[in-house]
Amino acid sequence: MSLRRRAALRTVAVVALAALVVGASGFLVYANVTSAAERAPLADVADDPAVVIDYSHDSVVLTPASDPNGEGLVFIAGAKIEPVAYAYKLSGLVDAGYTVVIVRPFLNFGLFETRPLSAFTDLAPSVSDWFVGGHSLGGVKACMYADSPDVRGLVLFGSYCANDLSDSELTAISLSGSDDGLSTPANIAANAKTLPADTTFVEIEGANHAAFGNYGLQAGDGDSSIDDSDMRDIITDTITGALQ
Repeated sequence: MSLRRRAALRTVAVVALAALVVGASGFLVYANVTSAAERAPLADVADDPAVVIDYSHDSVVLTPASDPNGEGLVFIAGAKIEPVAYAYKLSGLVDAGYTVVIVRPFLNFGLFETRPLSAFTDLAPSVSDWFVGGHSLGGVKACMYADSPDVRGLVLFGSYCANDLSDSELTAISLSGSDDGLSTPANIAANAKTLPADTTFVEIEGANHAAFGNYGLQAGDGDSSIDDSDMRDIITDTITGALQ
């Protein structure tokens, strides 16, 4: 091989490596720019004497201050959404006795998450029965965790499964929004066949994709017209009713 050809190949290799590094760095920056939780709903949870909050960078654990029922929900946050942004909408479950572990997936994308479910259930060792759930891409990952004999049920917020759980005995709940511009009602209906036949499907009138959390507007989403407290009550009543 001539010196000129070797030099050309070396230049190509250096340029390719530089492009890879720049691309990877750009994605890491993109992945770590997340939607933060709105302050007012979070303050409501902090002021709730029935809820004990334990924060870390990777998770938020919401525990009943008294009378826990021994059941818990591991909930995977949606893509690039801070876990604590779901605290208010899930706090009604804690008031009802459930422990809730809200997880930040690896690189803030559920499909990149490879940790075992035990990494999250170990955060609440007093819980004996576990359900899994998630919002949007977090729900897709939750479906993968649900395919386990240790999981009793599945809770989806504006999401659907990529794997087939139709033959499972899971208690499954799928909550969607009538004005969701991302996981549209048509998307939910088209993928309903991946869930058990007795799945509880509830389309919440006036809810968009972001209404399942409290993190502000989301590109491509529809407009929400439902009150925050009403959304929280519907989430709580639907899930507790189905799980009981």
